[in-house]
Amino acid sequence: MYNVMEEVVHLIYYMAEGGCLAKFCGSFMETRMGSRKGTALAVVLSYMIMRECRGLFSVADYENLSYESLRIIFGTIVSFLTLLIFLVGFYKAESRMGIFVILTFLAVRDIGYLLMYTVWQSSYSLLCDFGVWFLEKGRLTGDDLMDLVLAGGYGMIFLTYFSSLCILWAVLKKIVHSFQEKEYRMHRRELFFLLTPEMTGLLICILLRSIMFAMEQERPVLLYDKYPALILIVPLILLLSLLSIPHGVKVFQGLIDLNREKNGRIILENQINGMQGQIEEMEHIYEGIRCMKHDMQNTISIIMQLTAGIPEAAAGGDKCRHDGRMQSLQDYLAELGRSFDTLELRYRTGNAVVDTLLNMKYHEICRTMPELKLEADGLLFPDMMCIQSYDMGVILGNALDNAIEACRRLHEKDKEAALFIRLSSFRKGKMFFLEIENSFDGNMIQNTQSEFPKTSKADAGAHGLGFTNMKNAAGKYFGAVDWSVSGSVFTLAVMMQDEQRKEYEL
Repeated sequence: MYNVMEEVVHLIYYMAEGGCLAKFCGSFMETRMGSRKGTALAVVLSYMIMRECRGLFSVADYENLSYESLRIIFGTIVSFLTLLIFLVGFYKAESRMGIFVILTFLAVRDIGYLLMYTVWQSSYSLLCDFGVWFLEKGRLTGDDLMDLVLAGGYGMIFLTYFSSLCILWAVLKKIVHSFQEKEYRMHRRELFFLLTPEMTGLLICILLRSIMFAMEQERPVLLYDKYPALILIVPLILLLSLLSIPHGVKVFQGLIDLNREKNGRIILENQINGMQGQIEEMEHIYEGIRCMKHDMQNTISIIMQLTAGIPEAAAGGDKCRHDGRMQSLQDYLAELGRSFDTLELRYRTGNAVVDTLLNMKYHEICRTMPELKLEADGLLFPDMMCIQSYDMGVILGNALDNAIEACRRLHEKDKEAALFIRLSSFRKGKMFFLEIENSFDGNMIQNTQSEFPKTSKADAGAHGLGFTNMKNAAGKYFGAVDWSVSGSVFTLAVMMQDEQRKEYEL
């Protein structure tokens, strides 16, 4: 009966471990199967079979303890390779991320189990010592002591399994929460940095399991019986090793955020430099307008002189002279029109920075993609607006860059496709809404690990910087950024609170 109960407990334990593995893998990678529940069930069953098979072939041989460390190392390697095969079969795993997921799971599982085994084994030994003491005092019989030892042994197994599962679930959940960039393509050095705590923990577990028992007088003796001080030292080492794993992930995520913030600042600096160039261009336009106004009197005089002789030439029948003056007048007026075209301000939204940005993008589109229509008739800004022009420029600059890039990809695939970018805005109460619509090729890759769509650019390391900058700019005004897709139209919506912000000091 006890053997059946022990086998049932083992299967339940393996099932719970498999559930933690499926949840952990699903948090980092997309499934190859249509259903996440189906994938999780397949992972749990496969893991149970693997653990059961390994349990059959991994019984400790106390008569040949010199080979025990090799058996443990070999078993760990087999477990890693088997789980890696599961990962490739059930999930779309990037190799380095897959290695991180498997080694992290194995390290947390083994460290947590060995930590709890040490704690409850010490408690069990103490219980046995009390049982022997009560037997010597005559308060227990030999049968009572055997029942106590047997019940305590099964209780130790149950408590070890339950507590180690709690640790496994809690630590893996902490890692998932800390590692936010789950689609980050890490380099080899980054992978080595990230796996250092996991590999250290696994090696510590292999070492402890190899020396846990020693043979004395042809019987196995527990390490803690020979060196009682290790009862305190070993759990502390295991605990520190376990805590270093989620802490290392948190540090790694902090480095990613720092690098992303650095790249974001570079982009913002480039945008600021571009806006400064646009402002200089606007100043040049305004200066040209002032000069044109100053020279208007001379221009009018020239036109009057050119037109003065036209009636006489026509009346005198001098056709050549008439045609020459008319041609000179037409050429002069055409040149004058071209001069005015260079000074044209096509968009007037009520915001000088936005006007500059839109006109700059318009001239860029005219040069590189004249088929693209940039419509901003519905983009208007109220006179008294609390949203800073700089933040509005960051949002619109990134949104327009993304929209132009999407239209360019569509044009490369379909030369006859309608290309457009529509900008509009409205105010409702204290909230200001900005909407940007653009055509695209309809190929939107949904990123299940992030709130933003997956980039299609070759430089995937800079993925999300534009969206992140827009989100940060909108966040200054208690706003948010959202996006949606309808057919071949991508819509970006930005909401911001347009009121005076109050600063509170703590």
